[in-house]
Amino acid sequence: MRVLVTGGAGFIGSHIVDALLAGGASVRVLDSLEAHGGAAPDHLDGRAELLVGDVADPGAVAAAVADVDVVCHQAAKVGLGVDFGDVTGYVQSNDAGTARLLEALWRRSFGGRLVLAGSMVVYGEGRYRCRAHGDVRPLTRRAADLDAGRFDPPCPEAGCGERVEWAVIEEDAPVDPRNVYAATKLHQEHLCSAWGREAGATVIALRYHNVYGPRMPRDTPYAGVASLFRSSLEHGRAPDVFEDGGQTRDFVHVRDVARANVLALTRAGAPAGAYNIASGAPHTVGELAVALAGAIDPTLAPVVSGRWRLGDVRHVVASPARAADALGFAAEVDFDAGMAEFAHAHAGA
Repeated sequence: MRVLVTGGAGFIGSHIVDALLAGGASVRVLDSLEAHGGAAPDHLDGRAELLVGDVADPGAVAAAVADVDVVCHQAAKVGLGVDFGDVTGYVQSNDAGTARLLEALWRRSFGGRLVLAGSMVVYGEGRYRCRAHGDVRPLTRRAADLDAGRFDPPCPEAGCGERVEWAVIEEDAPVDPRNVYAATKLHQEHLCSAWGREAGATVIALRYHNVYGPRMPRDTPYAGVASLFRSSLEHGRAPDVFEDGGQTRDFVHVRDVARANVLALTRAGAPAGAYNIASGAPHTVGELAVALAGAIDPTLAPVVSGRWRLGDVRHVVASPARAADALGFAAEVDFDAGMAEFAHAHAGA
């Protein structure tokens, strides 16, 4: 099997390349190497065929899709960005880049499987339950509430306003992207699904939850919260925990994410559609900060600052059941062991 991995030199992509090569696949990587200063990073396995180019370049992507059997599309601009001034960059990288890839596949009459790096950000806020009204969809949190330290969203039903409790979110939940990055990740899913219907091909979107692990980039506004906390600790600063630290997430190790991609690419009869890729063991952002501080410098206790960002969501916790049933995927890396490893792992750039 010959596999194209776009963005295969990156944090998640390079781990997918490792897992595919370990399974005996032939791997081609298309990567601009922009995040690596234009040179192939040391962590990229030399057995992979590397094509240096942007997925939005028609010539580069046409060469990349030639004679491959399946495609794993990881190339994307990630993170929440700095502000709305990032909108054009996200749309060009994620929407236009995906469109170029799909056009090249269409022109090649490719009908193989396409696995897309999706994201849990398409859900917006997660799933919530009110004791009086059952499942509810909270409104966007207001600045006045956040300033006052009211971080958990209230029930949106008229005359209620009671605090709601989070519940696990499943893939058929309504989508509600609440920032530019989330909007582009959802559009990627829609574009790929439209191509799949016309091409008669199977498209699987893996909605990653909070991925962490070796090679994760640092010192960038686009890095995940785990990377930002680790960077602070390495520079002798206590982690700055926004809100009250009670934001709930599912932190999933990058090697588990890589294994999920291999299963999605290779499992016979895997149904098209979206799948949560998560550990199934939620933790708070505060717990994340404590785990990393304990592994790097226990004297630097996390500081809960109460600061907040519009566009951030409060709780997003996944149900991993569909991926378990259809792909045979279950996370294997324990949170404490994974964080202890990540605390001292090399960054990807």
